[in-house]
Amino acid sequence: MFKKKDIFFKTLEEMADTLVEATEYFAKGVSDLTDVTAFAKRMKEFESQCDQYTHTILKELNKTFITPIEREDIMALTTSLDDVLDGIEACASRFEMYHIREKDEYITLFADVIVRSTHQIKSAIYLLTQKKLLAIREHCIAINELENQGDDVLRVSVTTLFANVKDPIELIKRKEIYERLEQTTDYCEDVANTLESIIMRNS
Repeated sequence: MFKKKDIFFKTLEEMADTLVEATEYFAKGVSDLTDVTAFAKRMKEFESQCDQYTHTILKELNKTFITPIEREDIMALTTSLDDVLDGIEACASRFEMYHIREKDEYITLFADVIVRSTHQIKSAIYLLTQKKLLAIREHCIAINELENQGDDVLRVSVTTLFANVKDPIELIKRKEIYERLEQTTDYCEDVANTLESIIMRNS
């Protein structure tokens, strides 16, 4: 008989899967902004799906006595995963709110960094559910390096923005989107930091 997968680990895997799916959809969407309303709507659906997973974990934590890892670790990991999707969805909603239709090379670069980060997160979460804790570390290192790349993209994008864009409204809109995207790479790093503390406590 196969042991049924723990509800916490199963839900964390589903969250990680949704993260990858959502960020890949985002990356594809920012290369073609002809229908920003549909784009923002679909991203909102991903975010709602992630909220459902968070509710599932909270509900189970309230009724489960023995958990596979510390309760605080499950909660911290759930919250940090949810933050990544909240961050990317907030960016997508700005495209609709600000009527942004023009493709932007820096947004594309940020999207690529975020997609690669979520793939690393997914690999790490699946290793966690298999209790292969030490193998998680290389993914955490990769996420930290990607966050540094996000910082670099922010520096270059804002510098270019102020050098080339004369319309103050356009400048404010783009700058906010760049900063939100960079913040989303920070949220990915928060996931890595949470995983690091889980490794330290459990290995």
